[in-house]
Amino acid sequence: MTVSTDDIVRHAARLLFAGTRLDLGRMAAELGISRTTFFRRVGNRDDVMGAGLRLLSDRTWQRALDGWRATHGDAVRTPDGRLRCLWVMEEYRREVAGNDGMRKLIEAESTVALRVLTDPRGAVQPVLVDQHVELFRADAEAAGLTPLVDLPDLAFAVVRLGESFLYSDVLAARTVDLAVATTLLDTLVRGALEPAASR
Repeated sequence: MTVSTDDIVRHAARLLFAGTRLDLGRMAAELGISRTTFFRRVGNRDDVMGAGLRLLSDRTWQRALDGWRATHGDAVRTPDGRLRCLWVMEEYRREVAGNDGMRKLIEAESTVALRVLTDPRGAVQPVLVDQHVELFRADAEAAGLTPLVDLPDLAFAVVRLGESFLYSDVLAARTVDLAVATTLLDTLVRGALEPAASR
């Protein structure tokens, strides 16, 4: 059976989710392919880690979107007026912060993990920024809002600020505080999407 690039990435994602260190030689053996084939398909260890983390991030983002639909359907706001994007962002951060595999990775390989997770040209951050842009655009259109800044700029700021809280224990020796993150990020997004005159 031919082992595809997607097969390798899914295997990496399973290992990362379980908190298992990525050993490329062992992964190649587990998949029944040579190290040469492994590297030709997915690149070096940073590349493999980035692809696996992107897959996990994509799944987490999708679960947050699905959670919104299950709870609120096609509405753009909660009954108390909170925008969908704020709810989805908070769910995403909560799941990332609560993932044991992610915490083990950050604790064991903080330098490598943060480099891969926060690289603006890497596999994870640019996709997450694009996902935020898409959601902000959908919310602005559905709610009749006119953003005060370009949505890619807003999305980049939100993702970077979110990273600073999600990984604050490593980046700044501070306790991860999701409640503070939610307050600050909600305030930032509301300020950019919901000018006072439109509230």
